[in-house]
Amino acid sequence: MSSSTPSAALPAQFLALSLAWGSSFLLMSVGVGGLSPLQVAAVRMALGAATLGITVVILRMPLPRSGRAWGHISVTAVFLCVIPFSLFAWAGQHISSGLMSIFNATTPLMTLMVSLVALRAERPHKFQLAGLVLGLAGVLLVLAPWKLTHDAATTTSAAQLACLAATVSYGIAFVYLRKFVSPLGLRAPAVAATQVSVGAVLLLMVVLCFDRQPMSLTPEVVVSMVALGVVGTGFAYIWNTNIVAGWGAAVASSVTYTTPVIGVALGFVVLGEHISWNQPVGAAIVIVAILLSRRKVRLPAQAKVSPR
Repeated sequence: MSSSTPSAALPAQFLALSLAWGSSFLLMSVGVGGLSPLQVAAVRMALGAATLGITVVILRMPLPRSGRAWGHISVTAVFLCVIPFSLFAWAGQHISSGLMSIFNATTPLMTLMVSLVALRAERPHKFQLAGLVLGLAGVLLVLAPWKLTHDAATTTSAAQLACLAATVSYGIAFVYLRKFVSPLGLRAPAVAATQVSVGAVLLLMVVLCFDRQPMSLTPEVVVSMVALGVVGTGFAYIWNTNIVAGWGAAVASSVTYTTPVIGVALGFVVLGEHISWNQPVGAAIVIVAILLSRRKVRLPAQAKVSPR
């Protein structure tokens, strides 16, 4: 934990982080009411980059200097920000914000799946494999294939698959971070500021060149984008860094369990979104699968003895 972050502040930061990431899907759904999906992603990234940039300046924290570090962080920016933010924003035009938050909860399972492919040296244990199978069953329940005969089912299914593609992109990013960025020993806020800034530049270039859709900047859209960018893409990274430092990565990752609950609740209360029975049930199965996949395997007694 950073010396500037008292332990008493961590519970409040954990709550703030849960609310920030849990409400991000509601904010995206409001944002696409006046902006295109790419514009939503670009604006949130630009505001997040400004917030993180000001933070590292205040903390007098230098940004990475080597070309190698910038190259690896740029790859991470594409998979952790550019692709998933754009896909979720597009999906927000066609499915509810609560449903998007449920799909987002599959991120740990997708990360596990990617790591099993990319990190072949790490052999999966039985709980990880069981968690993957159970998690895929939960995802299938949320997808509700029996509804494919309904009107607009094709678009709805494409939006749900876009959410899954976004979580796969998150999984690729986390594995890449672990394999190529973490060994560099860089400070987390500096990495986050660099990553979000690179993503913001890439998205702004795409919007300026290919997306000329007129913006409708209503008060609701402006407020939602400021909250999504400054809080959900800026301060949230700082809070997450403090929680990981103070409580550990395992506790910090439990925010994954709170975001779908908050996302579904906000969608229902604020936007009046309909909730199908299969969505919360499928989400519960996914969460159980995540807990199962993280269960430790007990080694035989002889395996625990260190070689002399």
